[in-house]
Amino acid sequence: QRQRRIYKTTTHVPLELGQIMDSETFEKSRLYQLDKSTFSFWSGLYSEIEGTLILLFGGIPYLWRLSGRFCGYAGFGPEYEITQSLVFLLLATLFSASTGLPWSLYNTFVIEEKHGFNQQTLGFFMKDAIKKFVVTQCILLPVSSLLLYIIKIGGDYFFIYAWLFTLVVSLVLVTIYADYIAPLFDKFTPLPEGKLKQEIEVMAKSIDFPLTKVYVVEGSKRSSHSNAYFYGFFKNKRIVLFDTLLEEYSVLNRDIQEESGMEPRSDGEGDSEEIKAKVKSKKQGCKNEEVLAVLGHELGHWKLGHTVKNIIISQMNSFLCFFLFAVLIGRKELFAAFGFYDSQPTLIGLLIIFQFIFSPYNEVLSFCLTVLSRRFEFQADAFAKKLGKAKDLYSALIKLNKDNLGFPVSDWLFSMWHYSHPPLLERLQALKSSKQD
Repeated sequence: QRQRRIYKTTTHVPLELGQIMDSETFEKSRLYQLDKSTFSFWSGLYSEIEGTLILLFGGIPYLWRLSGRFCGYAGFGPEYEITQSLVFLLLATLFSASTGLPWSLYNTFVIEEKHGFNQQTLGFFMKDAIKKFVVTQCILLPVSSLLLYIIKIGGDYFFIYAWLFTLVVSLVLVTIYADYIAPLFDKFTPLPEGKLKQEIEVMAKSIDFPLTKVYVVEGSKRSSHSNAYFYGFFKNKRIVLFDTLLEEYSVLNRDIQEESGMEPRSDGEGDSEEIKAKVKSKKQGCKNEEVLAVLGHELGHWKLGHTVKNIIISQMNSFLCFFLFAVLIGRKELFAAFGFYDSQPTLIGLLIIFQFIFSPYNEVLSFCLTVLSRRFEFQADAFAKKLGKAKDLYSALIKLNKDNLGFPVSDWLFSMWHYSHPPLLERLQALKSSKQD
C-alpha cells in the first residue's frame, strides 16, 4: 500500500530526475508499475487463499491417497513409497501449473502486452509452457527419487549425504543449464567478430576473467526486457548478452526505423533531423561502450567473489535446513497437524518442514540476502568505475531503466524489504563523482 501510494501520487518528474528522465517515459513507467502492483496483489492474495483452503480441507493428504490409488492400479503397494511420492509430485506440479496458467496468461497478454513488452503469440506461449513442464519433470522426478532413496538408506547421518547430493545436483545443473537446457527455449548464437567482441575479450583479459565464448540470446521473441549474465566454472566461462541489450541487434529498433521510413543505415544520411531525433529517442538497448560498462559491472561480481560467496551462503543454509529436517522428521505431531495420522512419508515431511515450518526463517533470510545483494551491487558498480566505465555505466543504467520502464521513485520501507538492487538514484549518485571526473 505504501508503494502503491507512491505510484498513484507521484505524477510529475521529481526535480532531481529532471535531467535523466522525460515526462512521457516517467508516466509510462508509473502506469506500468501500478498495473504490475495491482496484479501482484491479486495473484498473491489468490495464492494465499488457495494454500489456506488446501490446508483446511486436507488437500495434501487427499492428493497422497489419490497417488496411492494410481500406484495400486499399476500394481505398486504402500511399500513403494518412492514411487507414490513421484506420482504425488507429478500431480502436485500439474495442479500448480494449471492454477497458475490463467495468471501467467493475464500477465503476459494483458499487462506486458498493454505496455509493449510482450512479443509472444498464444501458440508460442502454450508450446513454451508445455516444454517447460516436461523439462521440469525430467529433472525433478529422477532427482527427487534419488534424494528420497538417500534419506531412506542414509542412517543417522542421512542429512549430510542428502546435502552433498543436492550440492552436486545444483553444480551439475548450473554447468549444463546454458549449454543443454536454455537452448531448448532460446536461440544462442556466437557474437560476430567485430569491435564489440574484441573489446569484451580485452576487458576480460585485463582482469584475468577466463572467457571462452560470447553469445547473443534471442530474448526478443519473448519480451523486450533486456539482460546480460555470465556462467561456467573454473577456466570455462561464457558471457551471454540479450539481443534487446544491444542497440544494433534490437528487433524493436529495426521496427522503429521501418515505421519512420528510415533505411536501416548506420550513417542515417538523407533522413531529416526530426526523424532521426524521433528514432533516437525511441531506440532500445545500449551502445557498445555502455554494453561494456554493464559487463564491467557483471564481471565485478566475479572478480570480487560475489558469486562464490552466494554459493557458500546457499550451501550453508541448505546444510542447516537438512540438519533441522533430521531433527524434526521424527515428530509425529507435525504429520498429524497436516492430516497424516497413520503414516509419515518422507516427501511429505520435506514438504511440511521446508515449505511451512521454515517459512518465518525463510522470510528473515530473504531480507538478509536482499541487504547483501544491494551491497554487492554497489561494489560491482565501484569496480566498473575503477575500469574507467563510470560515465558509460551511468548512461547505461538510465537507458536500461527507461527500456524496462522501471519507476525511479520508491517508498523507503518497500525498497528496503523488496529491492535486491539499489534504487536508480542511489546508484547514479554513487557514480556521479567519477562521471564528472
